[in-house]
Parts: sequence; C-alpha cells; structure tokens
Amino acid sequence: MRTNTHPRPSVVRWMPRQPVNLTFAITDANTPPGVAAVSTAHSPGPAATPAPLSAEEPGAATLARTAEQAARTVLALAAPHRLADVVPAPRQVQSNPTGDWTMPAEAVIVASPDPAALAVAEQLAALLRPATGYPLPVTDAATPAPVDGIALVLDDTAADLGAEGYRLDVTTNGVRVTAVTAAGLFHGVQTLRQLLPATIESPTPVTERWALPGGTITDVPRFPYRGAMLDVARHFFAVEDVLRVVDHLARYKLNHLHLHLTDDQGWRIAVDSWPKLTTVGGATAVGGGPGGFYTKADYTRIVSYAADRHITVVPEIDLPGHTNSALVAYPELAPDKIAPQPYTGTEVGFSYVDPADDRTYDFIADVLGELAAITPGPWLHVGGDEAFKVKGEVYTGFVERVQRIVAGLGKTVVGWHQLAPAAPVDGRVLQWWGTDGEDPTTVEAVRQGARLIVSPGNHAYLDMKYAPDTPIGHDWAGLIDVRKAYDWDPGTHVAGVPSTAVIGVEAPLWTESVTSLADIEFLLLPRLPAIAELGWSPRETHDWAGFRDRLAGHGPRWDAAGITFHRAPEIPWPSGPTIPAQRDPAREGVNPTQGP
Repeated sequence: MRTNTHPRPSVVRWMPRQPVNLTFAITDANTPPGVAAVSTAHSPGPAATPAPLSAEEPGAATLARTAEQAARTVLALAAPHRLADVVPAPRQVQSNPTGDWTMPAEAVIVASPDPAALAVAEQLAALLRPATGYPLPVTDAATPAPVDGIALVLDDTAADLGAEGYRLDVTTNGVRVTAVTAAGLFHGVQTLRQLLPATIESPTPVTERWALPGGTITDVPRFPYRGAMLDVARHFFAVEDVLRVVDHLARYKLNHLHLHLTDDQGWRIAVDSWPKLTTVGGATAVGGGPGGFYTKADYTRIVSYAADRHITVVPEIDLPGHTNSALVAYPELAPDKIAPQPYTGTEVGFSYVDPADDRTYDFIADVLGELAAITPGPWLHVGGDEAFKVKGEVYTGFVERVQRIVAGLGKTVVGWHQLAPAAPVDGRVLQWWGTDGEDPTTVEAVRQGARLIVSPGNHAYLDMKYAPDTPIGHDWAGLIDVRKAYDWDPGTHVAGVPSTAVIGVEAPLWTESVTSLADIEFLLLPRLPAIAELGWSPRETHDWAGFRDRLAGHGPRWDAAGITFHRAPEIPWPSGPTIPAQRDPAREGVNPTQGP
C-alpha cells in the first residue's frame, strides 16, 4: 500500500513570457523579472534606420524613443538560428548563409488546394499569430509559391520523401515546405517552428525579428512508429491534460499516443454493454483518489485532436492481469466469482479474469468491439504483462483466443512482450520493455513473424527518476538521466532481433506517483525529445554532444510556452535572465497519494 513518501517536485510551472515592453536601455542588468532581454550575441545584419530625435521632446518621451530605437537596432542585428539546430536531427541539411528570410507583417500562408494541406496551413497560422501579432491569412493556389510568405505544397511526385517526410526550403523570397502527404507538411511545420526565435512560443505578442536561416532541409523518419504512453489508470487525467500531452508529442514528430486505459486501480473508458466498469471500476485511483473515466465522446475528442496532429491513438485494455477494477464491477469475471475489494495500492500481479469461463471472452469481445468501433487507428493493445497467476498453456491459450478476437475486429494486436510464447497472428506487434537485451523467447517470436516496438525499462521508461533526489518517479529499472535516455539504439538493442523487425520506439510514462499535468511534463521533458530523436533521425546522426547542445535551446521555448520541465544539469541551458518560478500554494503540502 502506498504511503505518503513523495514530496512534491521542486520545480513548478513556469509562467509564459510577457510582451517585451522596452522603456530603458536594454541590458540583462535592468531587465525586470519576467521580461526577456534581447540578446546581441549573434552575427550582425542590416540595421533598421531609426527616426531622428527631437531636441524639444520632454525627458520621458526622449527616453522612450531612445529605447525604441535601441530595440529596433538590436532586433535587426539578431541573426536566425542555424539550420541544423533542430530536434529531432534532420536527415540532410544544406545551409545557405545568403538565403535568410525575415517574415514581414504582411506575410501570407498559401497551401495546395487540398483540405488536409489547408488544415496544416491553418495550424501553422495558429502557431505563429499569438507571438508575432501578424494576421497571417491562409489561402490556396494550384501551384503555391512563397512570395515573401510561406508555401505548403503537396507534391505526389516527391516519392523520396515517403509518407511522413518533407523538404523545407528557405530563401530570401520566403519558405516552402514540400511533402507527399499532409503528415509530411505537418512535420515540416514543426521544423519551421523550431527555426524561428524561441519567443515564437509566447501566447502574447513580443517584439522580435522573425527570421529563419537560409538553406534546405530534407527529412524522412527512421521508424514508422514513434510514440509515448500515458497511464491514465493509476491516476486519471482530464481530457485537456491528455490533449496537452498530444501537443508535446506533435512538437517532436512523434506519431502514436498509447493510452493505458485500464488497470487494478481504475477502469477509464466507457463500455455501454458493461456500464459498471466505469461507474464502479472507474471510481478509484492510487492513494484513494476520486478516479474518473472518459465517456465515448471524451475519447473521440482525444482521438480526433490527435489525428488532426497526425498522431494515432493506441488504446490498451490490459488482460488477463491488472484487472481488479473490472472484477470489482463484475465479480462473475473473477475465478472465484467473488468481488474483490477496490485496490488503491501499487503492487502488481495479483488479479486476473477467469481464463476458463466463456463469459470472460464474451466480456473481452464486447469491450474490444466497442473500443474498436471508436478507434480509427489499426492497433488494439491487449496488455498481457505480469499475469503471474495465469501460467503456461493456460496463459498462451488465453492470449491466442484474445488475439483472434482482435483480428476478427479488423485490428492489429499489440501486447507487451510477455505475449511472445503464444502462437502468432498476422501482423502481431510485441512491445518489449525489458532491461536486458538478451531475450530468446522474443527473438523466436520475431522469427515467426512478430514485429517489435522497443521500450526498454532502463532507457525509455519516463517514470524512472532522473537522479536519486528526484521527488517523484521510480528507480526499479535504474535512474534515467537525459544521456541514458538518448545513448542507445532501438534498431540493435534486443540481441538477435534484426533492425528490419523493429517498427519503432515508445516512451512509457506510468503514473503511480504522478498526480498532475505539471508532474507529467516534469518527467517527460527533457527526455521525450531524446526518445523522439532515436525514432526519427538516422542512426549516423546520433551524437550526444550535438544533441545536448541542440536540446539546450528548447529550454527558452518551454519557458515561453509555460511548460514545466526538469532543468537537467547535464544540459547547457542558455544563461540569461531567469523567469521567476510562480508559487502555487494549492500544490504545497498535498499528499501525492490522494489522487488528482
């Protein structure tokens, strides 16, 4: 049973940067807290010509005019980021120092006349308008061209870019993003976003030179599956929190969100044919919190929001173990047909549905059938881990029957690698979460046709602590700092599994000790971009020294966006004015075992 052993994180939510109101000479020394001083540590460019001062102006007005002129000069001197300063690292970068482009206030976003391309254009405009204050109208054209603006071009002849790749060209005339699909355009937009100054993440207008470095990026992902998992069963998280996690995934070109929807502590998805799963089974959480669940409309909203950002939701119903919440609601599913007590602790392996009763498989068919009907993606995750009391042939027979149910629904089965001994079905995917790369059982399953998503507990589990003093998280798989999250190769990690059998990588976040969005962000960032780079970037680009320097530039972006993150000591975060932490008295002294 969990006790109150975890203090709250020492970091708290950073507030968004405020608009830069320049009323004095611009230096770090006299920049007030919460206001970003403008850096001059860049190569010079053409300076703006200020209007002349009048000798008759009063002192206050003269000071204001002087500060305004200084701001314009400093902003004009600021050079754009380097073209290669992107996370995940692009496949190919060709810089052109004479091709930089500065976005003017009258810039237009023009897209191919396809609804999906226009949707990406509107998303780009929505990203850029708050900080720039520019109107950025969106229009379409048969052959979009950047005329001092941004063009998003669908080109089905660019076969080398594949289903998710893109090419980004920056010239003095504007920016062009080319892709075969809207997903490729969307990923190109995320790169464009990173090439703008960090203040582009501000929710309110700021004074800035919105410049991009000249040249061309050609980019294609290494793996087709790049994801993260959020456990909403141990602690429940509101729809808005899940949508915020989707935004974090999209920012770094991840394309799958795995939702762990059921576990011993709570059942989080409505099933019409078994309503007590949520009304009874969804009423609890770790530590005795109030629980919660998603209606089908809630779930559909998450799926739709993710799809708009080219992210596929992978729902998980964990079977045959991790099912105490279901047994509380429907004791006929239990081996002894007696309802257990609701469980709010954190132990595993004690519960299971009756594998010998046909009623169990009716239940599974109903649950998976209703979930499949509202899940447009191809995957249904059936868990399969830590079913310690269902062993040998009983376990494999159960898994084989469940796999057939999934196949009959037209979906592809995904499960934790404990499914490996069961006979395969076409397309089966195993999610490997071990800590030792030697796994002959999984290797044999791969030999029989299984594919692999790699999620090693000692590298990719984002609920592991960064260091011994990390205030939340676990350490059963070891401590995972940013370097350990980055320094491994998904394609070769499991000995004996060829890289061709690995479809991708996923970073799970279990939530036994996680009770808020701030906790989620603290554990996700800055490690999530490390996993994203392993999934997207070519193996030959992986370099810790280069990654840590590129990642450091994202701290100011997260600050500007109001995102909580861990200031990992191994990352050289930029120096400069510090945005003061905002105290939240409501979070102080809260027992982390009392739910969200």
